[in-house]
Amino acid sequence: MRKKLFAFFITAAMLFQSAVFFCYAENTAVPSVSAGSALLLDFDSGKVLYEKDAGVRLGMASTTKIMTALTVVRLTDTALTVTVPKEAVGIEGSSVYLCEGERLTVEELLYALLLSSANDAATALAIFTAGSVEAFCEQMNGYAAELGLKDTHFVNPHGLYDEEHYTTAYDLALISREALKDPLLSEIFSTYKRSLPFCGEADKRLAVNHNKLLRTYDGAIGVKTGFTKKTGRCLVSAARRDGLTLICVTLNAPDDWRDHTALLDYGFENYERRIVADVGEYQYLFPATGAQSGFVTLYNTAPIAFTVRRGEGEAELLVESHAPFVYTPVKKGAVCAILTARCGDETVSSPLTATEDTLRVEHKKSFWRRLTDIFKKD
Repeated sequence: MRKKLFAFFITAAMLFQSAVFFCYAENTAVPSVSAGSALLLDFDSGKVLYEKDAGVRLGMASTTKIMTALTVVRLTDTALTVTVPKEAVGIEGSSVYLCEGERLTVEELLYALLLSSANDAATALAIFTAGSVEAFCEQMNGYAAELGLKDTHFVNPHGLYDEEHYTTAYDLALISREALKDPLLSEIFSTYKRSLPFCGEADKRLAVNHNKLLRTYDGAIGVKTGFTKKTGRCLVSAARRDGLTLICVTLNAPDDWRDHTALLDYGFENYERRIVADVGEYQYLFPATGAQSGFVTLYNTAPIAFTVRRGEGEAELLVESHAPFVYTPVKKGAVCAILTARCGDETVSSPLTATEDTLRVEHKKSFWRRLTDIFKKD
């Protein structure tokens, strides 16, 4: 009976290893957009699903504040209290009318920054975080370099126009992807309104999110609006449906709300997030000399998932290792093989690790003899 079970599990693992997964749906046409530059990005894989001149350097207006917020949470404890300096009072453009000397937490200022698009909050946060606006912009540019962004440069934390202040739709999508990974920022991006203190009095300021897609688009979770006369309308949006999360960026887009609705619709109608195996769902019996059963059980430590075009592509799984078997003892968590999955032009992989400690047991028969016996008929 035990031999039959071993044979069954090996066969099942081999079948799952070479499994092919399909899904069918009709594809819709690529929409035309008003934007000078546009990009649709899959959040999970980083795959570009649509682009229009996405590598052209353009102004970004207040979408700058996505990087401002990301830099702040990277460098500062958001529970700390900020005393508003005089340099942050009366900044040109959108504002929550901060008063010199009033005290708010970093988190409260982040809500003002991202919901009300407050330029005074951006300046207060920059000075508190780095000591000066100039030093803070150095941090922003340093972080951009770490992210591999070659076409982005910041000279201020709020996005007021400057010829040397620019990005691309592609770079801004990558910045937004990084920001959405932060739990606090992700929560703020999706918040419609928030009460804030005013000169020490609780709930006397109301910050309202400028992103109307939060109210009009199913699944919208952010991100940030922007506008100046010289840059035009700029918008970063994100939405999630059925496990698929999309980021959309438009720069210099006269009809940005329609552009984003059309591009997000295109993404959700044409692509899906296909999960082949979550962490621990793929199990594999790997030969182990000296083990009581003759095998160790392995499982995937990373999810096996793809963003694929509906009606296209297939997922194939392959287990690879440096040797046909392992020697016991084997410790729990030891990497014994690699699971590689391919679907269309995308490849993902996960280490396959031992689910438990496996001790060495002496047997009268050799490992290979026992392995041969498994497949013999009773």
